[in-house]
Amino acid sequence: MNTIHALSVFCGSSSGNDEAFIKEGFKLGQYMSQNNITLVYGGSRVGIMGAVADGAIAGKGNIIGVIPGFIKNKEIAHDGVTELIEVDSMHNRKMIMHQKSDGALILPGGFGTLDKMFELLTWGQLGLHQKPIGILNINGYFDSLIQFMDHMVNKNMLRVSNREMVLVSNDMEDLILQMTNYEAPLKPKWMEANQI
Repeated sequence: MNTIHALSVFCGSSSGNDEAFIKEGFKLGQYMSQNNITLVYGGSRVGIMGAVADGAIAGKGNIIGVIPGFIKNKEIAHDGVTELIEVDSMHNRKMIMHQKSDGALILPGGFGTLDKMFELLTWGQLGLHQKPIGILNINGYFDSLIQFMDHMVNKNMLRVSNREMVLVSNDMEDLILQMTNYEAPLKPKWMEANQI
């Protein structure tokens, strides 16, 4: 069983065209605060990212924003977070968020969100970490992606054990319970963290 004190949340800096994305993002932030789970996120005040932070703020939670300077300087940094860490690159943003959390939650987003998710999954596949990674599948947003991951398994391009690293639910409480009970695939490490 995993003790979860902090979770990274990766999601869109856009709101999308489904009001459920913002609503569920806000509810997730509130839920994390009410359950003493620190929110670690990209530091923005806009889009779904901003909604998650706003929910955590409403719940009086602990919020760590990690934002590259070139984004912060565009005046989209959230000024209500507990701590805002400025970094010099997108890669350092991912590394710090990973280091400060016990797992990662993925909400609707675009290329940036998927980049972060797949990099964390790749690190887990290589044995660099054993943290749970969960997709909050709001209104079936990720259905096609989940189907494609199953297709990868069917074509022998992805091991079943690695496919099972991706936890999925449309209910935040169920997803966090899955993350708490997650057991990483048993395999030797292929490389050390300082090699990525």
